[in-house]
Amino acid sequence: MGAQENDIPDERLIEATLSGDDQSFAELARRYKGRVFGVASRFAQDAGDLDDICQDVFVQAYFKLRQFRRDSPFEHWLLRITTYKCYDYLRKKRRRTPTVSVDALLEAGYEPSVPEPQQRHPDLERLHLALAQLSAKERLVITLLELEERSVQEIADLTGWSVGNVKVRAFRARGALRKLMENQP
Repeated sequence: MGAQENDIPDERLIEATLSGDDQSFAELARRYKGRVFGVASRFAQDAGDLDDICQDVFVQAYFKLRQFRRDSPFEHWLLRITTYKCYDYLRKKRRRTPTVSVDALLEAGYEPSVPEPQQRHPDLERLHLALAQLSAKERLVITLLELEERSVQEIADLTGWSVGNVKVRAFRARGALRKLMENQP
């Protein structure tokens, strides 16, 4: 996304914000809200949680704007904050939600959120349930790698993990996901 030909460049909006012009930050938020929302929606399906994550991203970006080093595009820095906020969300959600077997969930009448009945696909339901059982780090790496189609280097940049660490986490997460999928009916 970023600055378009007729738009004020991000750098000027950042400088104006740091000088006390809150409208400049509002323009940055308007410019990137779709991108932040798109990334966050891969992690949170609940509209309230999604709004909370996005709001937290922009609040943190506003208060930490002086820490933006300008050695990479503003969008990259903002998406890194988004990734951390999504990771925090997954960690907190995992702590709040006890792990339960898929059979127990289905017996209790749990209905996973899936596409409309005409689009319902059993493998998608199984995948959704299996993803929900992964740890926050496993779900983060799988989501960024497979759903967001990010490169290993991009994931390393966004998370602060080394490239080797991303590869190891991805390998382990795929294994855990495969095992969960195999153990489902």
